[in-house]
Amino acid sequence: MGSDPTENPRSAAVEQLERFGLSSYAARTYVALAGLGTGTARDVSRVSDVPRTRVYDAVDELHDRGLVDVQQSSPKRFWATSAETTSRTFEREFRRRTDDLRTALTELESTERRDEQRGVWTVEGREAVADRLRGLLAEAEEEIVYMTVMDLLTDDLIDELHAAAERGVSIELAGLSEDVRERIETEVPEATTFESLWIWSDTAAGRLAMVDGRQTLVSVFVDDDGLAGNGGQSETAIWGEGETNSLVVVLRALFTWRLDGVDPSER
Repeated sequence: MGSDPTENPRSAAVEQLERFGLSSYAARTYVALAGLGTGTARDVSRVSDVPRTRVYDAVDELHDRGLVDVQQSSPKRFWATSAETTSRTFEREFRRRTDDLRTALTELESTERRDEQRGVWTVEGREAVADRLRGLLAEAEEEIVYMTVMDLLTDDLIDELHAAAERGVSIELAGLSEDVRERIETEVPEATTFESLWIWSDTAAGRLAMVDGRQTLVSVFVDDDGLAGNGGQSETAIWGEGETNSLVVVLRALFTWRLDGVDPSER
């Protein structure tokens, strides 16, 4: 559990700086300087419990990261960059590392995985299911069809839908309660809502998503025994990817009337 940044800002700041890769001494030195404004090695040591002889090593580490400036006086004085500048520095570094990781992992992925996700895969646990769904929505390029119950249409998923809409992705939603429908119309006005294929309250269904006609996810609520049931508090999903994936083929056929804009009564 992390420190509360409002109740214990010093401990919280040190903890987060260490998570961003700073050594303990460097993190404590930066936090000390942030509180002091400017200071010498003696000043930093007095308020941070960093040994004076180690303050110089910590400052070198911080200076290399662009987080501290050094005044060549006698004794030397140190000045920490502002909270805003430091935050932006770590944000840029985080994005760069994330991009590097994505590039490296993409190079490592097999061609088969990129082109076709064979078989049907299982995800268990509500947060894990939500993470998999967020990934599908983030990859959408053309079309999202999503059916769900009220409790599962969370803020982060609405954010993903909004981002997809801004990319020009067509979004169609079903199985929404009236209050959620109104919220969607406000926050994702580009989305189209339609009547569900069945009454969700009569089933253990949780979510059903189809992305670009080639990625799909279906989930159900389960009870403590792992059996599907309306009152289940946990969630289990199956998902698949690829033009010929069995789950995708079945659900694409189910949704053909909606994806092609054809009402089944007119067929």
